[in-house]
Amino acid sequence: MRRWPTVCGIAAAMLLTLSTAAVAAPAPPDPPGPTAPEQRPGQAGRSAGHETSAAAAFGWGEPNRADEFDGPLGEEWNVYDGPGHADNGRRTPDAVSIQDGILTITGDPEGNTAGMAWGEGQKYGRWEGRVRAPASDESYNALLLLWPDAEDFPVGGEIDFMEMMDHTRQTTNIFLHFGEDNDQVVGEVQIDATQWHNWAVEWTPDHVAAFVDGEEWWRTEDTQILPPRAMHLCVQLDWFPEDGDGEVQESAMHVDWVKRYPLDEGQQSEPSDEAVESSAVPGSARRAPSDPDAATRVEGRVTEGVPDPATR
Repeated sequence: MRRWPTVCGIAAAMLLTLSTAAVAAPAPPDPPGPTAPEQRPGQAGRSAGHETSAAAAFGWGEPNRADEFDGPLGEEWNVYDGPGHADNGRRTPDAVSIQDGILTITGDPEGNTAGMAWGEGQKYGRWEGRVRAPASDESYNALLLLWPDAEDFPVGGEIDFMEMMDHTRQTTNIFLHFGEDNDQVVGEVQIDATQWHNWAVEWTPDHVAAFVDGEEWWRTEDTQILPPRAMHLCVQLDWFPEDGDGEVQESAMHVDWVKRYPLDEGQQSEPSDEAVESSAVPGSARRAPSDPDAATRVEGRVTEGVPDPATR
């Protein structure tokens, strides 16, 4: 409480009395209201690049799962620990790091790299991730993909909705795998993927569409080739040494955030005039998958003895 100084003398006392009578006492401050929940950086709607996301463009609403990589990986992440894709190199948790809200996967000259699966999936929905991949060695591919929960590739399908095979990272591909012969439909988009971009896929009962920075660039409406069961997101930096030429250079991919949305919110995308027509290639045109029993995976951190079903 504020205290007035002592005043001596009758005149001073009268003056003080008149002054205080003429001025209304200040109203007490309002009691504090409920504190708004803290909005941490990167929550839905506030992520870096959200304004150019497909979620913002099509009103997908709140994600039912999201990771901003602002702390250790949660138990929903399975980080591979074992031989690499097609037994090339090794997938190791040591190649995964998080710093300043960015997930980084590195690949070294010996083929030590990493991949990780985002737990239990869903049938139909949207997935989106913000990724940057510096120019790399010719042998390293950066991927965001959907993989079947049932681990029944190839009949369970696979959607590589962001596969950077071009080591300059100026061309990015989509591969939709289907059928027991591992056939695929493919597409590509020209964009400087050494910069941050938002890569998304929408999977519905009647189409699969791919987006970059909120704009559709590829679509198929052939319902005979769409995945039959639930799928989950995977993030991978895969090593294909047969594609390299000479000494392998260290490579990397960076992920700012990933999000998953249900299908029952927001509008479904309509075919875009800019979308690329899908084209089919036989299974033999794509690299053979790895032995499904060759690797192990872990939940968020290293644990031993969990079989990786993956040919992914």
